[in-house]
Parts: sequence; structure tokens; C-alpha cells
Amino acid sequence: MNKNTTGEESAVSELQFGRLSDFAYSSIKEQLTRGTYKPGHKLPIRSVAEMLNVGATPAREAINRLVLEGALVMAGPKTVIVPHLDLPALYEITQMRLALEGLATEKGALHATNDTINKLLELQEKITTALDEMRYSDALHENKEFHFTIYRLCEMPHLLSTIESLWLRVGASFHDLYPEFAEAKYGVRNHMAAIEGLVDRDPSAVRAAMENDIRDGFRRLKKAAQERQKR
Repeated sequence: MNKNTTGEESAVSELQFGRLSDFAYSSIKEQLTRGTYKPGHKLPIRSVAEMLNVGATPAREAINRLVLEGALVMAGPKTVIVPHLDLPALYEITQMRLALEGLATEKGALHATNDTINKLLELQEKITTALDEMRYSDALHENKEFHFTIYRLCEMPHLLSTIESLWLRVGASFHDLYPEFAEAKYGVRNHMAAIEGLVDRDPSAVRAAMENDIRDGFRRLKKAAQERQKR
């Protein structure tokens, strides 16, 4: 500590650093869950700091936290990348998603209103347009919002945070869904079935639609992972 720095000033400085580190962590985490980055994307500390307008130290701290959580991996002394999920991890995450997101969907559907349905219709229109125009990153961005619009209604914060941790791990891999998922419209059909279930006030139907969405996605992600293993 600088001899001219008081204890109070030091405490304020540490608090500001903590806030910047948390901000950087939350920002990168949100981008990962929304599929902003593809697997293999490099995240240099300097680039992250410039992108978020924070110093190198908060950026480094945020990246280190995400490495510990498995959302990022060290590919070299100064190289951090977004990883591919291998088959065992993909299978485990999918089984957890089916159980937890199914529960959040069914509980959330009980609290859905007409405003919820209208919001989901608007989000789905954005997703469909993005898919038609092959803007897959934009589709993934809105896809996360579609799912969590329902999940947030479950009023179970610990369940929601666990689901978010799963999306943190799998979000980047969602890029492997395309272009097949866009061409076959699997996700579109599942989402519309979920909306129909909400209109009918049938939580079980909404849960079934969202679970089908996860299963359809798993089949495509599994195929992509198997193709990588053969290379």
C-alpha cells in the first residue's frame, strides 16, 4: 500500500475493484450463456478489458473465475478459449437440463399471463427472422430470453441459478445446432408448442414442449461432437 493511502481509501479502492470484477464476470457470463462466442473463440485479457471498459486486473479476475467454473479453459500461458463440450459433459448437462428446466417450466407456466404469451410471441418472431436470415448469434441471443422468460416465473431462485450455470457451460455449443436446426425448424415448432400450452393453461404440455426442445438440440449437438472426435 502507498504510505500516503489511508485505510479508508484502500477499502474504497478494494470495493471498486470488486465491483468492476463482478461487472466483468457478469458481462462475460451473460455473453457465454447467450452464445455470443463460438467454441474455440479466444478471450485475451486486454481485449476483454477494452470491450468492457475496465482495467486488466478486473478482467483477469473475471476470466479466472470462469476458468474455475469450466466455462473457459486455459489453452496456453496467456491463452484462454471457449471450450467445446465433449460427449460425457454434454450428456450430463443435458440430463440435468431436462430435469431442472422441465421443473422450472412447469412451475413457471402456472404463473404465466397474457403478457407473458405476447412477449414469447414477439421473441419467437425475432428468432424465426434471425434464423431465416442466417443470423444465428442473434437467434441464440433471443432463444435464451425465450427460455428464461418462462423459467423466471417459477419463483425458485436457487433452481434458476443452477439452470444458468448449465447454460454457461453449454451456451457456446449451441452454435453447433446450425444450420440444421434453422432449416428443419425444430426449435420453432417446440417453442410454438410451448406457447400453445400456455394459451391452453396446460403446464404439462408446456413442459413437454420445452423438454422436446432440449432433446432435439441434444441429438444435433451429439452428432457435432461425434464428428469432431473423428477428425
